This record gives sequence, C-alpha cells and structure tokens, in this order.
Amino acid sequence: MNYDYDCIIIGAGAAGMMAAITAASCGKRVLMLERGSRCGFKLSITGKGRCNVTNNCTDETFFANIPKNPRFLYSAYSQFSSQDCMDFFERLGVPLKTERGGRVFPVSDKAGDIVDALVQACKDYGVKTVFMKAEQVLTENKIVTGVKCKGGKIFYAPSVLIAAGGKSYPKTGSDGNGYTIAEELGHTITPIKPSLVPLVAKEECCAEMMGLSLKNVTLTLKDRDKTVFEEMGEMLFTHFGISGPLVLSASSHIPDMEQDRWKVYIDLKPALDAKKLDERILRDFGEIPNRIFANSLSKLLPAKMIPVVVKLSGIDGNKQVNSVTKQERQRLVSLLKAFPVTIADFRPINEAIVTSGGVKVSEIKPKTMESKLVNGLYFAGEILDVDGYTGGFNLQIAFSTAYCAGMNM
Repeated sequence: MNYDYDCIIIGAGAAGMMAAITAASCGKRVLMLERGSRCGFKLSITGKGRCNVTNNCTDETFFANIPKNPRFLYSAYSQFSSQDCMDFFERLGVPLKTERGGRVFPVSDKAGDIVDALVQACKDYGVKTVFMKAEQVLTENKIVTGVKCKGGKIFYAPSVLIAAGGKSYPKTGSDGNGYTIAEELGHTITPIKPSLVPLVAKEECCAEMMGLSLKNVTLTLKDRDKTVFEEMGEMLFTHFGISGPLVLSASSHIPDMEQDRWKVYIDLKPALDAKKLDERILRDFGEIPNRIFANSLSKLLPAKMIPVVVKLSGIDGNKQVNSVTKQERQRLVSLLKAFPVTIADFRPINEAIVTSGGVKVSEIKPKTMESKLVNGLYFAGEILDVDGYTGGFNLQIAFSTAYCAGMNM
C-alpha cells in the first residue's frame, strides 16, 4: 500500500503536538488531525491561562502524585521526565520558572507562549495539520491502515496515535470521541468520571459565603471516619459548594459518590492548636467584654464567615462575650478547627480539569504506548486511564506518554 503519511495523530492538544514533534524530528511524515479550529485550545486555558506545564520534582514525588495506575507510567516517564520537559521548552525558547509546590510556569505567565512554541515546532519539523474530525481508525487483520474523517475523507498511514483527550472542557474539543474510536477497535474504556473538579455541598451555608476565598487553611477529606486527603492551601466557597486548588485535589480521591459518605473538614487556624486558639479567643473577648458574640469575631474570621460560624456554634449571637461559657468556647474552637462540609456530588464533567478513567492500561504496552490489540495503534494523554493531582502532573503525563508514543511510531 502507498501510504500518505508515516504517522497520523488524532488530536492537536498537548499530547498530540508533543508526539507529532517527536515523530517528525525522527524524519517521519506526520499528519495531525484536529477537530477544532486551532491547536492547543485546552492548553491555552490551563492554569488560569498561565499553563502549569509540569512539576519540578523528584521521580518519587512525581509518582506519589499519580493516584491512578502510576506503575504504567514508569517507562514513559523514564524516557521523558519533568526535567526533560523543562529542557524541551527552554530549547524552544520559552523561559520557565518554578513556583510553590514545584509548579512550573512560563516566565511570561502566558499559556499562549507554550502553545505557540509547540505549534511553531510542528511547522519547523514539517508536521501537516488538517482541521478535520477523525471518526474511525481503519484496520486490516488487526493492523492499522489509516483514518477516516467526517465527510468520508481517508488518510492512509501504518501508525495512528489517538490523543483526543477525555470528556472535560468539551468546548475545547474533548468530547469523548476518542473513547468511541478506541472501543470500536476492541479496547475497554474504564468508567469515566470528573477529576480535579469542584464539589457540590449538602449544606446551604456555603452559598451564604459565596465568593469567599480562604488561604493557608488545611482541608481534610474523610471517607466516613478514614482520612483520605489532607493538605494546606487555598479554597473557595461558591453558590453550589466548594472549589479552589485544595478542593480540586481532594476531588481526585473520591472514586464515587454515596449519600453522606464524604465529608470535608476545614481547619481555619492550622497554625494554632486547640489550646492556643482558645487562649486567643479568650484574649480577644477580654478586650471587648461587653460586646455581643455576633460582633466579636472580626479579628478571627472574614466578615462573610462570621454569621455562619455564629449560627453553627450554637452560641446565642446576642450574648455578651463575658458571659460565653467555657463549654461554648470549646464548641467554637472545635468548629474553627474542623469546619464541616458534607459532599453531595461532583460538579458536571464539563467543569472538570481532568477526566478520570479511559482506555484500560492493561491493553497497552507501557514501553511503547502501542495497543496490544491492534498493531500500529498508539495512545497518549488524557484518553488513558491514568491521572494525577493538580500541580502540573497531568500535563507531564500527556508529554511523557506522547514522547514515548512518538519515538516508537
């Protein structure tokens, strides 16, 4: 057969472009198919438009931040680590910086610089980009022969990479189409759910504090009585519940929703233990002995939170603080050290940063990213049943698996 290309890549996101550059730099004729109107759309809005491109961490830390199928990534990550990723973008002319928690961003704080560098590298290496929706990977006797696009156009190649993303942010092109193509080829898709997603709260008090951002608090997620996640950082109350970096990270520890199973506890004063916090409250009360309780917490809490805490504490808001009993004070301390939020649901998958679930990794060769079921078929990025916590780990998964696939295509 006369092939039009050596490699066809479905999806021009982070994984697709990295694989295209890698294969083309080895002299391969590469076609990249993108269903949207531009390359790297989702990449351009990640990290609030700043693009947390990877995490500057040790190998041990990297794998500790991959809760789903980390062992599958050992080979791919050894071929293209976070250090390799940083070197790659620096070589493309994008200076990088490392921020708190090892998060790596372009110095410019512009995700567009990362996208532009990848797009330019694709052009420099002769990658042909066609804006057309792939609908089917063609095979003969379990061997890849090409890709059929919407409208009937067929492109022929002996290697095809599916890097079509998951189902999060569908407006960027990640509509789950890659799962359909993979299933038609015999691959198993593990259950799809949102990950790194805001959480819906059962309590109405979150809506009362809508827009309130908390910094330097400790969030603990419990599966009934068992702690499954605990971290200090930032979070946000919303009209539906809770969001922000801590909440997104916590969400990836929730495999499925059950009524009243999952609870979040927020330590509003993690720098003070219960005894010191009680002493602090006593000191504050001593300065304003005749003030009513409802008006006594301005030094301790943000204004939006005070009416909620007063109500939940069970202390009469009109009571003078010099009349607040030790028992009541202890209730207040307990509330401030473990403000409770019951999780009712995930927000919809189109609000998730990452899709959890995807192509079953036991059906893919970890050293090459090639399918065990179809010769010449490869996978990379979010379509795989692998995901990481927030902090640049998911983009690194995309880049590592894409580099691995590109080299082996």
